[in-house]
Formats: sequence, C-alpha cells, structure tokens
Amino acid sequence: MESGPGTGSGRVTLQDVARVAGVATSTVSRVLSDPGRISPKTAAAVMRAVRQLGYGAEKNKSDNLATKPRAVALLVPDITNPFYFGLIHGAQEQLKAAGYTQLLVNTEESAELEQSALNSMLTSSQGVILAASRLSTDALAKAATQIPLVALNRNDADVPAVLIDPSYGIHQAIQHLVSLDHSRIAYISGPAHSWSSQWRWQVFEDAAREYGVDVVRLGPYSPKQTSGAAAADMLITSKASACVAFNDLLAIGMLRRLLTRGVKVPEDVSIVGYDDIFGADFCNPPLTTITAPIEQAARVATSMLLDRLDGDQLRQRQVSQLPTYLTVRESTGLAARGRNS
Repeated sequence: MESGPGTGSGRVTLQDVARVAGVATSTVSRVLSDPGRISPKTAAAVMRAVRQLGYGAEKNKSDNLATKPRAVALLVPDITNPFYFGLIHGAQEQLKAAGYTQLLVNTEESAELEQSALNSMLTSSQGVILAASRLSTDALAKAATQIPLVALNRNDADVPAVLIDPSYGIHQAIQHLVSLDHSRIAYISGPAHSWSSQWRWQVFEDAAREYGVDVVRLGPYSPKQTSGAAAADMLITSKASACVAFNDLLAIGMLRRLLTRGVKVPEDVSIVGYDDIFGADFCNPPLTTITAPIEQAARVATSMLLDRLDGDQLRQRQVSQLPTYLTVRESTGLAARGRNS
C-alpha cells in the first residue's frame, strides 16, 4: 500500500511535486528548467512543493557545489549608508567561518539594477541575501524560485526573511516625546516603494493613537543626508514640534538644515532618527535614535541562508524578528510653546 509521495522507491518524483502543487507534471518541469516562462504565482507554488517534499535536494546541492563558486552575494541599496556597514561585516564574518566568499553588490536604490544583479548571481553564487529589496513582490517571489535567498527587512513575498521590528522602538520614541509635551509629531518617510518605511508608518500611527497625539506623514524622501534639507523645510511648515525620521542619514541632514535656518534643536524642534548608525552620537546635537540590531540581523540572515544551502531548512519558510529600542541623546527636549498649536 502506498503511504506517501515517493515512498515506493524512496525518491520523490516530478509527479509527486505536481500533485502537491496542483499543476501538471510538464509545468513542474518547466519551472525547474526555465522558470521565466511560468507565472511567479505558479512558480512559487511549485517551489513550495519542491521544498516540502525535498525533491532533488541532494542532487541540487552537489550540482551547485560542482558548477558554482563557493560564494554568497549580499545586495544592498546604498553602500555609502553606514547602516549597511554592520550588515556587510556581520555577514562576512559568518560566511568566512563557513568557507564562503562574500560578493558585495550596490544596487543604488534601483529595482532594475537589483534585478540585473540577481540574474548575474544565478551562475556566480550559491545564494543571495537581499537587504531592503526594492523589487516588486512578484519579482522577489520569482527570484526565490531561481536561487536560495533570504530577504532582510522585507516580508511580503513568501520568502525566508529577517525583520528588524520597529514596534518597540517607535512606541518608546512616541512615549518619550509625549513625556516632553509634544502633541503633534511628524513621520519623515523613506522611499515611496520601501516596504520597511510603510511598516514603520503603520506602527507610528498605532502608537500615536495609543498616546493620543496628532501625527502627520511627510515625504517620501530618499534615505540620504542630501534629502534632509527638504525634509527639514517641510517639518517647519507642518507645525509639528517633533519628528521621527526614516533613518539617521535623513535626520542628520535635517539637523544641518535647521542649523542654517536658525532653528534650534531641541529648543525649537525635537528630532529622532532611526538605526543608530556609526556617527549618530557625534552629531550636533547628538542624535536621539531608534537603535537597530544591525550586525545581529546580518548574522541571523546568513545563518538562515547557510542552513538552506546545507539542505537543513528546505521544508518550510523561516521568518525571524529582532526588536529595536530607543536611545535617548540630546536632539530631543521639551516642546516649545506654540509649536503644537
């Protein structure tokens, strides 16, 4: 009596995969040989069945080792952003210990460049870590059918992910600002298509409702110091007495602009950053910011990917969440009279 897929011969077949995925055997064959011909939704269903059943795991593992360099690619949107320094270091240490070389790719905040780099990695790396991917949900899901990957700060495409959870840090920031009598607080948003910026805004709105404060969303802005001038000007116009910026680079750019306009921080307006990058405590004034476990996130993502390359985690998707917390410095203070009105 047949007790399950592949049990008669001890091997899982294409027919077993097709039955679990609910598609024709020919569709499974096309997904495995040329996934670009199949819709991302169908390809993802087939690859979930492949992972669930462990189809070809040992063969694929040996084939990859024989035909590809022992390398893992790390794709980041902006190599000049100090946030990614910790990711690069953390991932490299883990990969080096496992005998892999790290391939670092700067995608310049461009989904097109990211997709092009991913296509190149199909033949030049064993797997990929995508940091703050700018790909569409469908494109990210399709990429996961073509090469083992882990996404960092992205959780909308049914792929393995490591998330830096903004919830605790943002709630602490709002509570901190409320304790300083701020009642109108702005969120300085990141790129329009940033998944993590949208997540932070949702948490920001929830926290504001909880503490009974008025909020306004400003932006979107590129997550760079050069965008800080426009963000600072908009903050002044908004009449908010405090803000939480998408990242520290934006916040630092705002500090510089406010200084040139004669707006004092924190006497006239309070600024909270996000990430706690190297240099955040060297600002004038030192930046209050939401601290993210950057290197830890890189280590977890790398370990997750290495497990998949070793064939130990092929049967289920993994998602790991790491908490943030507020670090208070000198860029926040009591609300100025009149700013909240």
